[in-house]
Amino acid sequence: MRALTVVPGQAGSLAVTDVPEPDDAQGDVVVDGVALGVCGTDREIAGGEYGWAPPGHERLVLGHESLGRVRTAPEGAAVSPGDLVVGVVRRPDPEPCGACAHDEFDMCRNGRYTERGIKERDGYGSQVWRVEADYAVRLDPGLADVGMLLEPTSVVAKAWEQVERVGERSWFEPHRVLVTGAGPIGLLAAMLGAQRGLEVHVLDRVTEGPKPGLVADLGATFHTGSLEDVAARVSPDVVVEATGASSVVIDAMASTAAYGIVCLTGVSAAGRRITVDAGQLNREIVLENDVVVGSVNANLRHYAAAADALARADRDWLARLISRRVPLERAAEAFERRPEDIKVVLDLAGAA
Repeated sequence: MRALTVVPGQAGSLAVTDVPEPDDAQGDVVVDGVALGVCGTDREIAGGEYGWAPPGHERLVLGHESLGRVRTAPEGAAVSPGDLVVGVVRRPDPEPCGACAHDEFDMCRNGRYTERGIKERDGYGSQVWRVEADYAVRLDPGLADVGMLLEPTSVVAKAWEQVERVGERSWFEPHRVLVTGAGPIGLLAAMLGAQRGLEVHVLDRVTEGPKPGLVADLGATFHTGSLEDVAARVSPDVVVEATGASSVVIDAMASTAAYGIVCLTGVSAAGRRITVDAGQLNREIVLENDVVVGSVNANLRHYAAAADALARADRDWLARLISRRVPLERAAEAFERRPEDIKVVLDLAGAA
């Protein structure tokens, strides 16, 4: 079968290659691949920045934003032949830390977890893949065109759970959320904010293209300009930071209303230095009882919450997040950055 593979640590090694069909060790559910979302993590692995092949293998099958249809499943499994499914990305470490032992493997404390398409396990970028029944998430059949959005939605479902758990350390009744960045994570975070009945604001650099309209159609407000100016007008109770831009991250920490929460979901590049008045930042966080929390990955609870959120979302709105669909054999095109792209998807089932 054909699969999207890479030699981790070797830039320029991305290729569509022939690989054997997966064996029983990779899971008891056999899935025909339908589509695969491409994200910044995939581009970084393809660029040789990180990634780990399975033990004894040179190449890693890439891809963690999966979508497939069950071919076969064991009797008694929660999924059946014909079901639309997504595979969970992370697996707990073999000798579980406390978090992994309590099924909170997204919070693994010793770093011995593995991840499909990223760390020591082949991903979902192949025409056929396998997954353990317990890590196969069944989707509403109506999500056949957009179900690859489940994994990024699970990431923001966790982020919102973290915000709510932190807020509930005391009385918590947020009204306004500011999302920085209108990429896939930012837009999905805004969607979940709107589903919670909050007043949603989204800040991004662009002034044209699909993003302002997508925000408006959530009933939210789209902003450009500086975070400092927008936050002064909006006075958000919650900021979900989804750019990873160092200056935006620092500004976000000082931009909430009192007793505010900043959830960082974007990953900043190392080596970029900015000047910060650390004393003033500390003063504001302490005197206003503010909280800054980082959030990444997701566990089974978050995947379930994300599946529910997508099932309740407007399907046409979700479809507009997908900028391009590229056949697997032309996968290199999906890794090209184009100005108006939001989410690029590989078609695993269609012809080249």
